[in-house]
Amino acid sequence: MVINRRITGKKMSIKTIDKNKLKFNIIIFILISIFLISLLAPYIAPNDPYAVDLTKTLQSPSKEFLFGTDSLGRCVFSRVLYGANRTIFSAIIVVLITFLFGTTVGIISGYIGGKIDRLIMRIVDVFLAFPGLVLAIAVAGLLGGSMINAMIAISLISWTKYARIARSKVLEIKEETFIQASKISGHNALHIMIKHILPNILAYLIVTASLDIGTVIMEMSSLSFLGLSSPLPTPEWGAMISEGKSVIQFAPWTLLAPGLAILIVVVLFNLLGDIIRDLLDLKEKERFASR
Repeated sequence: MVINRRITGKKMSIKTIDKNKLKFNIIIFILISIFLISLLAPYIAPNDPYAVDLTKTLQSPSKEFLFGTDSLGRCVFSRVLYGANRTIFSAIIVVLITFLFGTTVGIISGYIGGKIDRLIMRIVDVFLAFPGLVLAIAVAGLLGGSMINAMIAISLISWTKYARIARSKVLEIKEETFIQASKISGHNALHIMIKHILPNILAYLIVTASLDIGTVIMEMSSLSFLGLSSPLPTPEWGAMISEGKSVIQFAPWTLLAPGLAILIVVVLFNLLGDIIRDLLDLKEKERFASR
């Protein structure tokens, strides 16, 4: 009976993994397609996103303008395509920076411990004491409105989560036998952190990063909405929503098009993060079951 239950459990887990892999592949395909479209925006956009034509202001969606035009007669569809490049890739760069910095700080803090650990954690607590987006708005406001400054502001509030996760995972495994064996073998701290600790905590951090991309897109769009990112008339989804809010009663497409773009991309990245987490959880359960 026990053997039959184990076999049934393994079959169920294999089916679940296969379903999650299929979902993963579909979402990856959609995201890659969006990336390619955003990169090819200068070649596939039907109109110049910067071209002002006051004779075509607030036109409803048509064959010539798929998502209509804005208050300056610019093609909303073309601006959404161009905005995808800046919005998505800036968010990915921010996540990469915060992932690398926060993970490094967390591993050092957890492994070395002592005064360094206490100092780093107090710094983390200072950053966490302020509401994240409020702090980002303050920093972006002080630095001035630009894409680089917005990315710096978001990075300052995002690295702490990776530091805390990395530190907690390091504390869980730093006393394990394989770590002690590496110490006895004469390996230095840097070797142990890179070769033994990082591979064992990387999966948890990857899940956090994949879920974080959607959050960063929302935060970048919020700063853009407030005019704290790239200056106008640079097409960014948040700035487009800000421009469209004043004419939402007469031309809702000016706001809905970039809003739906943000919604779709954020949902896709959140689904991707959930699927990666489920796949890693199933593999973890299988590993423990096989012991």
